Amino acid sequence: MTKQVIESTKPTPKSSSPSRKSKQSHHDSSSTNSDNFIIPSTASTASFYKGSWKSSNSSRTSLSGLRDSILPEQSHIYDFQEIRTATHNFLLKPHSSSSTSTAWRCSVRDQAAIIFQRKFRRQMDTTQLVDRLSVICKSHHSSLVKLKGASISDSYIYLVYECVSGASLADCLRNAKNPNFTVLSNWMSRIRIASDIAHGLDYVHNSTGLGFEFVHNHIKSSSIIVVEPALNAKICHFGTSELCGEIMRDSVNGKDIKRSDSKLMKFEGTRGYMAPEFQRSGIATQKCDVYAFGVVILELLSGMEALKYRIDEESGSYVRISVVEVAREAVGGGGGGIRGWVDKRLRDSYPVEVVENLARLALDCVVDDPENRPDMGRVLIWISQMFLESQNWSEKMGVVADFTVSLAPR
Repeated sequence: MTKQVIESTKPTPKSSSPSRKSKQSHHDSSSTNSDNFIIPSTASTASFYKGSWKSSNSSRTSLSGLRDSILPEQSHIYDFQEIRTATHNFLLKPHSSSSTSTAWRCSVRDQAAIIFQRKFRRQMDTTQLVDRLSVICKSHHSSLVKLKGASISDSYIYLVYECVSGASLADCLRNAKNPNFTVLSNWMSRIRIASDIAHGLDYVHNSTGLGFEFVHNHIKSSSIIVVEPALNAKICHFGTSELCGEIMRDSVNGKDIKRSDSKLMKFEGTRGYMAPEFQRSGIATQKCDVYAFGVVILELLSGMEALKYRIDEESGSYVRISVVEVAREAVGGGGGGIRGWVDKRLRDSYPVEVVENLARLALDCVVDDPENRPDMGRVLIWISQMFLESQNWSEKMGVVADFTVSLAPR
């Protein structure tokens, strides 16, 4: 199995013919990924130069200039040449690629890494960008894939993350080659993953020390890596939304900031994980993360996709199936109840009360009104209690709680 990677764009060549530039520009301003909503941006290509963003056709620049001149101690700032070398001048076969980012699995400074290329969503102040990069790179949590550093060239940022071996949660739950198989066939493996995600997201929201509400904005089952041997979970793309300019705020550290013109903004989200208020405004908040977390927990319990469509045989039209809507019906007593909704591959071997409570907690996270959603601090407390109850259940039932498995293809 391979990790699922968030949306991607093709790397910008160092030099190109006029016709090729035109083609690249057209690609950047269009939406080609059916899993994402993208609002086209009319903003011109920006370049990073002397502390500010400005429109220009000048040659490539990068964060290395800042490192050499005013930040010699910032080891997390990579020279753009290091990125070119690691990716064989971007000719290395991508680890993953889609419409808004590209990822390469390679070696940087003699260490295995994953490099993500992403396009900036809006103009950002240089000092603000460097400060955020510094704090994010210094942050550490066992449930987060660590950001090692970044480099900038033209309107792209290259994010260097540690290389983590494993499979995405989406692949673990839904094996296309063998739908009846899952490595997560044990209840303790699933509650452990729920606990890991809750710990990681709580850290993102409450412990990064950035001086404002930090938003992840990329929580989904394909962005969570399940790692061997104990099937722990790690959240990918920590810091991506902040460093790419996806997050809009009215103030930072108490100072008012000018909001970007929405016509120049480009925002995205994945269908099935977007909170209703995000779909309306395109503005991500911590409560949007809570909503996406709730969807992931419902996936974890049921094995279902967040959102899918099937063809109705009678009408020939598409029928929308949402894990949130199905879960609401099950918890409400319809559709066979919770037992009929929980993933059959668990073989009814789970603490029923814990599962019911976790399902209700997940549904609390996906209520339409963000003010009525719990924050991750409260969610973590409840899930930690459920984890302890699950351990007690496991001991009483004689279920193996600690085990080693292989994520190799079957």
